[in-house]
Amino acid sequence: MQLEDKISILSGAAKYDVSCASSGSRRHNKGMGMGSASCAGICHSWSDDGRCISLLKILLTNRCMYDCAYCANRCSNPVPRAAFTPEEVVDLTVNFYKRNYIEGLFLSSGVERSPDYTMEQLVRVVRALRMQHEFHGYIHVKAIPGASETLIEDAGRYADRVSVNIELPSERSLNLLAPQKKRGDILMPMDFLGRHILANRDERTRSRRAPLFAPAGQSTQMVVSASPEPDCQILHLAESLYRRYRLKRVYYSAYVPVNEDARLPCVRQPELLREHRLYQADWLVRFYNFTAGELVDEAHPQLDRDVDPKSAWALNHFERFPIEVTTADYETLLRVPGLGVRSARRIIGTRRHAPLRFEDLPKIGVVMKRARYFLTCHGRFAEQTLQSPEMIRALLAPPKAPPDTGVQLSLFGEM
Repeated sequence: MQLEDKISILSGAAKYDVSCASSGSRRHNKGMGMGSASCAGICHSWSDDGRCISLLKILLTNRCMYDCAYCANRCSNPVPRAAFTPEEVVDLTVNFYKRNYIEGLFLSSGVERSPDYTMEQLVRVVRALRMQHEFHGYIHVKAIPGASETLIEDAGRYADRVSVNIELPSERSLNLLAPQKKRGDILMPMDFLGRHILANRDERTRSRRAPLFAPAGQSTQMVVSASPEPDCQILHLAESLYRRYRLKRVYYSAYVPVNEDARLPCVRQPELLREHRLYQADWLVRFYNFTAGELVDEAHPQLDRDVDPKSAWALNHFERFPIEVTTADYETLLRVPGLGVRSARRIIGTRRHAPLRFEDLPKIGVVMKRARYFLTCHGRFAEQTLQSPEMIRALLAPPKAPPDTGVQLSLFGEM
């Protein structure tokens, strides 16, 4: 098979893995070798200085011994199969970098022969890039569940981020849709990586000469809507993963109907709005000091589809509002729809030096379209506002749109 054909097959096969954006790596180039991993986002993400950074996103092989119901690359699917050698991936990465096509590599793989065999091939790639070609660009590599800890550790030494996909929100669904995968095989490398990342950070605080170990942390991905778990169970699981394994990020991937299988739900389009709400709720848990139990519970197991999770929480706890912007503390301001982490900090900083006015709030990043219903300034609302949660919900909810068209939604526009 020609190399161009392999690239076409294996880059296309990698598109279903969404957990390739990352941040946090500071692998600096000291004047030797190629590239320099940025602390900004990777793979069609925007860096702090406004650059869009790209990376080569491929599978080592789409030959897979597993037959997961939801996966386009499952062994029973009659799709074209291909495999790179480790040397081919190294050459592609180096040559694409030299031509300024990419700044990093995202490398995953189907499981061929055995987890250890596949993981060994992945490690060969990242080791050669770092040691032989002195490549200092960003590398994200997948850890294969069931592979030995020695190989997982080797991957962490050379890659900026190592991730293990948890796949499905419950062991019951995993047994039904991916019976050859075991939940313990997925959680064990997560635990191993979490402990080693934490230990490495402690070691780096004592000596800056200590070698790096997965400096951008670890992440995981969950397929949602392929199984019946509600948002409540998904968010509680994500919160547990962040706390227990110190994950950098959990990615949510709306189930894409690529296979005909009686075990799978009948859906015409991916549930992109559900995926979008899960990302927003996840953001609140990570950065706004919310708990999953505040956003969803057994009585209300699904996130509100009409309004963003913070607005839904505020409307369900309307007795706590309005908040006086001139006196509220930082934690309280974070609970106000339309205020983010930066705008809350700016409010605290600004009012130390000058009195706040409503006209000042949009200038420091407050989205008054939503905040005006929940804020007062010197005891007054921004304008004559409606005091009924039901009427406010109707104003905040977007007009009814046609079914999902596959358009990417903005994570930041509705906080």
